[in-house]
Amino acid sequence: MPTTPRQWFEANRRNWDERVALHLKTASYEVETLRKGEGRLNWIEEQEIGSVDGLRVLHLQCHFGRDSLMLAQRGATVVGIDFSGDAIQVARELADDLGLAGQAKFVQSNLYDAKFALAGEAPFDLVYVTWGALCWLPDIKGWAEVVSHFLKPGGELYLAEQHPASAVLDDTVEHGEGPVWFWPYFSDQPLVIEKPTDYVGDMPEMESGPIYEWIHPLGDIVTALSQSNLTIAWLREHPKITWEAFPGMVQDENGLYGWPDKPWLPLSFSLRAVKV
Repeated sequence: MPTTPRQWFEANRRNWDERVALHLKTASYEVETLRKGEGRLNWIEEQEIGSVDGLRVLHLQCHFGRDSLMLAQRGATVVGIDFSGDAIQVARELADDLGLAGQAKFVQSNLYDAKFALAGEAPFDLVYVTWGALCWLPDIKGWAEVVSHFLKPGGELYLAEQHPASAVLDDTVEHGEGPVWFWPYFSDQPLVIEKPTDYVGDMPEMESGPIYEWIHPLGDIVTALSQSNLTIAWLREHPKITWEAFPGMVQDENGLYGWPDKPWLPLSFSLRAVKV
């Protein structure tokens, strides 16, 4: 069983290479809407991100660049980075198809090697990180240092993520049966999923083998940013999330999912942090 970060990353990279073709076919990624120039971010980001026109944006863990290219369509100059070679290839092809190759650049790299992969890049106005990114990273302090490294003074991080408090619950158990613990909130050990399934469509079982994930407590995330020369401008906890994270959730008019009766615990959070 893999026991080092490099081995964990290689296993996870194989998994994300496999996901690319699946995600290109699913309606939830709205590739055709992107091609028409009508792409929309999730409701939470749309309310919070503000104008990106004229900004230099670094999108960490960009997958095949859907959000990166939407930001470019809104006037940003974007660099997207991801460890999946298949994802980066598709992102470059989409940028060419959309006439955005001069405005959106995509680089294959492990996040922790980004300083070397993007050596010589000018500092960025905005680092953009959203949804299902942090759980793949064993070292949250190292992540915060990467964010800080690439921001110019006064530059900002925008982060929207699943709330780690909700990640401790088993997402296969129907609401109403009572909480069933899945993984400890304060564990620093990787969660090993031997037979992972994808999160789109009929949730097919992946063929690429086990994956490795981590829960990072909210306090650890905020502290890591604060210790990396970033000041938290605001932090918001949300009772809803952008996908059906647990069976029985109810979707609202904004496309967000929440508990069917009461907002029992936060499902997601977002924050903005400023480089000192």
